[in-house]
Amino acid sequence: MKKILTAKDVVEQVKEGSSIMVGGFMVCGHPFTLMEELLKKNVKNLTIISNDAGFPDKGVGKLIVNGQVSHLIASHIGLNPVAGQKMNSGEMKVELVPQGTLAERIRAKGAGLGGILTPTGAGTAVENGKEKKNINGRDYLLELPLGADFAFIKATIADKNGNCFISKSAKNFNIVMAMAADYVVAEAEKIVEVGDLDPDMVTVPSVFVKAIVKAEING
Repeated sequence: MKKILTAKDVVEQVKEGSSIMVGGFMVCGHPFTLMEELLKKNVKNLTIISNDAGFPDKGVGKLIVNGQVSHLIASHIGLNPVAGQKMNSGEMKVELVPQGTLAERIRAKGAGLGGILTPTGAGTAVENGKEKKNINGRDYLLELPLGADFAFIKATIADKNGNCFISKSAKNFNIVMAMAADYVVAEAEKIVEVGDLDPDMVTVPSVFVKAIVKAEING
């Protein structure tokens, strides 16, 4: 059986300067309960790896507004004007990574790869400081694996062993992030007994999950 913890128990382990992957896409499939607990703790200097900056009043966006994030690695920040303001002022470092490249860098970490080769950004300012390879006449950039201290993912259903089912669009980034962090927490809308989750429905196997939290906030 995996540890079933409160969101407070989990967040107590997060220290100043921690790096956290946050699952979801435009807060669809977002672990809101864990985000609210981080907000309450007010832990600072976080590195957040997420598809986007969320909205100013939702999820990871609230952490940005509250000044808890010093470094954001994301694909876009346009839904959260505060993120843009903090980037322009230098208050928050923002590393914008193309969405496919971001997903593949995270996947590479989970798969134990040394990186990925992608043509995205080749021939532009994006290639500055990166190793470039020419393969069959086409230039590719070497993008390095991306991991984190924690991954906070959202599950529709989790059994008490930590096997997770993630529904529909909520799968975005939750699956690859579950394989790329040192300590993975699944925030589950529903927690069931072992054997009650059809094996064919398992999206994230229990081997990746260290702890389970019951979702108290959904959307």
